[in-house]
Formats: sequence, structure tokens, C-alpha cells
Amino acid sequence: MRFRHPDGSTVHLAYCTNVHPAETLDGVLAQLRDHCEPVRRRLGRDRLGIGLWLAKDAAHALVTDPSALRGLRTELDRRGLEVVTLNGFPYEGFGAEEVKYRVYKPDWADPERLDHTTALARVLAGLLPDDVTEGSISTLPLAWRTAYDDGRAETARTALRTLAERLDALQELTGRDIRVGLEPEPGCTVETTGDAIAPLTAIGHDRIGICVDTCHLATSFEDPLSALDALTEARVPVVKSQLSAALHAEHPHLPDVREALAAFDEPRFLHQTRTATAAGLRGTDDLGQALSGEALPDASPWRAHFHVPLHAAPAAPLTSTLDVLKAALARLVGGPHPLTRHLEVETYTWQALPAELRPRARSQLTEGIAAELTLARDLLTDLGLKELP
Repeated sequence: MRFRHPDGSTVHLAYCTNVHPAETLDGVLAQLRDHCEPVRRRLGRDRLGIGLWLAKDAAHALVTDPSALRGLRTELDRRGLEVVTLNGFPYEGFGAEEVKYRVYKPDWADPERLDHTTALARVLAGLLPDDVTEGSISTLPLAWRTAYDDGRAETARTALRTLAERLDALQELTGRDIRVGLEPEPGCTVETTGDAIAPLTAIGHDRIGICVDTCHLATSFEDPLSALDALTEARVPVVKSQLSAALHAEHPHLPDVREALAAFDEPRFLHQTRTATAAGLRGTDDLGQALSGEALPDASPWRAHFHVPLHAAPAAPLTSTLDVLKAALARLVGGPHPLTRHLEVETYTWQALPAELRPRARSQLTEGIAAELTLARDLLTDLGLKELP
């Protein structure tokens, strides 16, 4: 979906396909048929943006076989779909029964991460629509914190500088400007937008910036306006933003609140949980750890890294951080010029929701994703953007 900003530039809205498990190129093609095109039809649009997640095997197949890449581009066109952004965070196994800490491997100190991200950039240059020259890729925020030391930090910085050089060369070769954004996430070396400023300033390249995920922003209790203003002041480019909402519990000390939270404690994904105290931010790596004993103070609200559907906040006594998303979006695209032109709805946890909230059929998932995109569309038009055909 495309929107015209009042300054005349085009803002793209997509939804991320990491909600649909697929590790191979054939699986990606099936996603387009079984999920993405039905969402487009449900919205009644001639064109729909999707943020592709390409696992390592699918990316390798596309970057080593020009005919496969042309075939994917043809299939996108045939189904009324377009790609201007990729999710390069998960490397493989995102559809596994247990993902948890595995999603942070390989990190930016491992050569596989540089190779994979380079492949994604080359693929994206071939998938961009003919009238679009800018593409974006979100990636791991360096590493999970416990696997990082000074030596690995220097290796990661070197890898990102190498990536920047490759992106420069790709632009010279293809005319396509591909940018990569570190996506701050609780528990990682770069946990907050503030944590991203120093390493990105040190790299000092306008093709390496930040991806602002509004669920992660909220989970870390960051004020969206202060965070985005600090990035602007530091001249850190916002490559893309993932529109998502976290799980919020206002009174975590109450038994009924804990019971409601326990329904979201599931075995597949990591749900980092945070609370803001007078002494600073406190947290656990997973929701179950927060609920067991006294691992996390419960005198103040808790937020958990659980991407809940944008249009359907959890039932009381829980809610979502949709207000944080709205505030961030107003700053991202509501001013005289957009801070980013690539927006991506990223609710990958539909099948991890409590059983009574999960879509029971493919059509229900289609309706849910379409409802999220409709909400995002309405927020954009309320900010003065005009939806384009």
C-alpha cells in the first residue's frame, strides 16, 4: 500500500510475511498464493506491499539463480504484490516449535550474518518495483547480550562497515539504494534506540541505520518522541519502522492479572518482560520467569515482548501499547517530512496467542492481517497522508 505524504514523497506500508512459516523458495511462492494475495483481495486493493522474510535457503536460491529471482518478481507482479522491504532478522527456523534464543544466531560477529544480509540486499535490488529505487532491510541488533565481548564487538563493527561498502557498490551497479537497519530489541546488545546511537555513529554510514519496532520501543518503556528526536539529533537514519504493539499489564501484582498474563506464556518465542522502577529498568528474558516468584518487581506496570494484533487488544485486565505505536507513527510520518518511508506491520505471533484467540482457519488469519492493515491505513490518513491506488 502506498501513501502520498504532504511533502510529495511516497510512504510504503506492508505486512511482514514472517507470520507465515516457510524456509524454502517454494514455500515463499506458496505464501504469495495462500496468504498474501488473499489479504490483498480482502482489502479490495489492486496492489499490496509485503515485507518478505527470506530464510537462508530461500535467499541463497534467489541470489545464486537469476532465473529464480526473475520468477519470484514475475509471481509478485502477477498476484498484485510488491516488495520494498525485507525482514533480515531471523536467519532460519523461525517457524520451529521452539525459537526462543535461536533467533539471535548467527549474530553480527559471525560471517554467516554478513553473507546472508549481503544476499538479501542483492535479492531486494532485483525485487524492487520499477518505479522505486530505495529498499530497506531490518536486521539483528548486533547480538544477544550474553554472547558479546570486546572482540566480537569489533568483529561486528568491521562486518557492518564491509556491508556498507557492499551496499555502495550495489547502488553503483544497479541504481538501487538498499539500506539496512539494526532493530533494537530487549535483551540484545542494542536493547533501545538510545543504545543504537553510539555504534551507528561509529560506523558513520547513511546506508546503515535503525529499524524502530514500536513493540520493542514500548517494552523498554522508551518515550517514542524523545527516542525519535534523539535519533534525529544524532543523524541516525530511520531505515524502516515495524508497527507492532506489546502486551501491557497495569497492575501485575493482582492475581487475576498474573493469571491473564500466564495465558501468553508460551513455548515458541521469547517474551522479554520489563518494568520501570525508580532505580531504572528491570527485566527478565521471558514472561514465565517474570511470573515465577519475585524475579521482577510488581509495584509498577509490566510490558512483555509479545506482538499482539494491532486491532484487537487483549481483554481486561490486560491491554496493548497501541498508544505508543500511535505516538511513534505521528512523529515518524506526521511532520513536514517523514523520518522513514517504509512501514511494516509485524504481528508474527498469531499462532502463539492463547488458544481462544488464535485464528482457526486460513481465512481468519487473512481477515486478521487485513484488519491490522486497515487500522494502520486509517492512522496514516488521519495524519494527512493520502492513500494511492
